[in-house]
Amino acid sequence: MGIWVAYPAREELITEGGENWWNSSKFQIGNGPFVLQTLEPFVQALFVPNPNFEGPNVPAYNLEYRYITDSAVAFEAYRNDEFDVVAAVAEDLKTIEADPDLKAQHVLYPGSCTIVIKLGLAAKYTDPAGNEYDSPFIDPKVREAFAYAFDAESWAKDVDQGLSTATWTWIPPGYPGYDPTSPMKFDPELAKTTLAESTFGGPEKLNALGMKITYGDTPRNRVRHEWLAANFKEHLGVDIALDPVDPTTWTALTKDPATFPLLARQGWCADYPDPQNWLSVYWKSDTTFAQRQGWKNEEFDQLVGQADVELDPAKRMELYKQAQQVLLAQFPSAFGYNTANSFLVKPWVKGYNPTPQDGEFPGQLTPWTITIDTAAIP
Repeated sequence: MGIWVAYPAREELITEGGENWWNSSKFQIGNGPFVLQTLEPFVQALFVPNPNFEGPNVPAYNLEYRYITDSAVAFEAYRNDEFDVVAAVAEDLKTIEADPDLKAQHVLYPGSCTIVIKLGLAAKYTDPAGNEYDSPFIDPKVREAFAYAFDAESWAKDVDQGLSTATWTWIPPGYPGYDPTSPMKFDPELAKTTLAESTFGGPEKLNALGMKITYGDTPRNRVRHEWLAANFKEHLGVDIALDPVDPTTWTALTKDPATFPLLARQGWCADYPDPQNWLSVYWKSDTTFAQRQGWKNEEFDQLVGQADVELDPAKRMELYKQAQQVLLAQFPSAFGYNTANSFLVKPWVKGYNPTPQDGEFPGQLTPWTITIDTAAIP
C-alpha cells in the first residue's frame, strides 16, 4: 500500500480535472507527510507539511522540487546553494572528487534499477528509401548478436564512471529472485558469428535498413547514445543512426506499440522487493510494458501465472526462477547494467534513511525522518 499505485485519489476530482487532472495541484489529495500546494508542470512543485499526517512525525519544512533535464545546470545550482539535494552524475565525478567539500557531500549506495537496450519487436519501421519493414529483432539470432555485442563493463567504467555495474540478468543483486546465471555475456566474436547465422547473414543487410536508436535529447543522453552507436559499430559492424527527439515526444513514442523505437534504452526500478514485481508486472504479455515492446512468450506467461498464485514460498520462488531463465534465454533486450544511487546532499540535511529504491532523493521512502539544520545554512 505504500507504492504510488495505491496513493489515494478522488474520482470526482479526476472527472473535474479531465485528462490533465494529474498535473494540477487543485485535484490532488493524499495521506502522506506533505501536501502538494502548487505545481507548474515540468518546472517546479511545492510541497508543504500535511498537518493531518498520521505517521510518526509531521515534517517541519517545505519541500520544493524542480524539473531540470540538464544535469550540468542542476550541478551548478547545487554549488550555488540553490538546491539541497541533486543527483551526482558521472560527468561531475572528477570535479566532486577534487573538491573536499563536494566529496564529503557525495552519498553513494546501491540502487534498484536494471537498465537495458530494449529491442522493438511489434512496430513497423522505415528504411532510407521510405520502404516499410518489420523489425529485424524478430529473428532471435539478431537479438542474441546485439546482446553479445553490448560491452556492459566498458559502459559502467567509461560512461557511468563507476556509478553502475554490468549485469547479464534482470533482477538485481540483493533482491529476492536474483540469479547470476544467464546465457547473456559480452562476446564480440560470438556476436559476429551469431549475426552471420541469422536470416540477415551479417551486418550489410542490416545497414541497408538505416537502423536508428531513438532517445530523449539531453546533453547527457547524447553522450550515452553516441557511445552505444559506436559500441555496436565496433563489435558488430552495424551502423546505427542517432535519432534525438524531444524528451516528451520520446516518452510518447515508447508508450505506443505502433511507434515503439527500434532500439530504446529503458529499464525497471523496483516498486517492492519481490520477483513478481520484476517479472509478472513487467514482462508478462498482457502487461503494458511487454505489449509496448511487443515481447511475448507463452512458457514465461504460464510460469509467472503459476507463481503469482502459489502459496508455498519455496515453490513460488522456483517458478519465478524458471521464468527468469526463460526470459533471458529469449534475449528480449541487450543487457545491461544496474544503477547506483548517487546524490549530493548539503550538510544541513539530516536524518535521511537511504534505501535502494530512492530514485529522487536519499530517504524518500520515509521523508518524515528528514530534518533541516537551519543554523548550518549559509
